Amino acid sequence: MANDRVLGYGAWRSPITSDLIVAETIGLGQLEVAGGETYWVESRPAERGRNVIVRQPRGGPSEDVNPAPFNARSRVHEYGGGAYVLGSGDVFFTRYDDQMLYRVPRPGEAPVQVTSVDGLRFADGVYDPRRNAIFSVGEDHSAAGQEPLNYLAQIDLAASGAVRKLVGGADFYASPRLSPDGRTLAWLAWNHPHMPWDAAELWIGTLGEDGTVAASRRIAGGGDEAALQPEWSPDGVLYFVSDPKGWWNLQRWTGSEVEPLLEMPAEFGQPLWSLGTSTFAFAGRDAIVCAYAERGFWKLGLLDLGRKRLEVLPFPYSAIFDVRAAGRRAAVIAGAPALPTAVVEIDLDSRRHTVLRAS
Repeated sequence: MANDRVLGYGAWRSPITSDLIVAETIGLGQLEVAGGETYWVESRPAERGRNVIVRQPRGGPSEDVNPAPFNARSRVHEYGGGAYVLGSGDVFFTRYDDQMLYRVPRPGEAPVQVTSVDGLRFADGVYDPRRNAIFSVGEDHSAAGQEPLNYLAQIDLAASGAVRKLVGGADFYASPRLSPDGRTLAWLAWNHPHMPWDAAELWIGTLGEDGTVAASRRIAGGGDEAALQPEWSPDGVLYFVSDPKGWWNLQRWTGSEVEPLLEMPAEFGQPLWSLGTSTFAFAGRDAIVCAYAERGFWKLGLLDLGRKRLEVLPFPYSAIFDVRAAGRRAAVIAGAPALPTAVVEIDLDSRRHTVLRAS
């Protein structure tokens, strides 16, 4: 007995290695909801970190959109984000290897290259069915030894992916968003030395039939105010998040002035580290489903736009990273101390939620 000893924790070789844990843990990001389909991006350590766009039809199995070895990841602003765009039956994405834009006609099919100019990067785009084009943040790295040039671009899908610079002059751009009638473009812009959560400006401009931008004007942000996430409602009203009074609250542009929807000591926005993030979405014409942080915890709410009344939804997650919706169906990426980060679908009528994919 004198030679016996009890092995303490860590004194033996465990079959559970760090490589095993990492290989089985995927990252989740860039959520989109379109009709009866939900899309997201999975970062898969088992595939050397390849980013895969996943499509899941409602009630059906999920499927990979971009086949191996294609890696859907943008390097705009270096932080990336907003690496894919949903078109009319197609999915467009930025390939990590060359930063070119590619098109996938159907999930799993071989991607078709759209753009061809070296040194250009694209992210955070929106599809324009009226002009068969994509409005996107563009970044030009072609000038050696110089700081990259950031701008808003139009990618003509009917003209071999021709790229045209539409708006420039600021150091950084984000969130080009097209009005439902295709006549107005909204976007964010900011300059050195500010970060976007310091002084991002919200701009709108009138679009010509060829997509050129005219009569642009700033409607919010700048100075000590940072605007975030411009979104057009189904009936063509521009909503966004801004902090003129110190808290990121929901606002809307009436056409002549900014109108606050709620004034709460809570944050309805998140720092724009990466492009394409979302904290609110339209649940039909009369409601917004939104995430907000209050006293350190994230909550999910449903805002009645007519009465400007916020209902807190029953939801077991305390960190919410993305919010999307189509009609009365919403989806979020969320996590909690005792729950893994997951893509979660919520029926806004029954208030029930379903996990589509856990990390």
